[in-house]
Amino acid sequence: MNEDTIAGNWKQFKGKVKEQWGKLTDDDLDVIAGKRDQMVGKMQERYGIARDEAEKQVSDWESSNKYRW
Repeated sequence: MNEDTIAGNWKQFKGKVKEQWGKLTDDDLDVIAGKRDQMVGKMQERYGIARDEAEKQVSDWESSNKYRW
């Protein structure tokens, strides 16, 4: 999947991300902009969780939403 496709999909998925992780702000989501590593980092920051836990949550979310970075 190329970067343009990811960016387009990200706009569609932002609402689902906010449903799952309500502590992430609109500004956070703008910074993340569909980048998986940014997502994991912001989750660590906002939720105070370890990187492996954030990675697991993102992987689980990807599977349930059929989203790929």
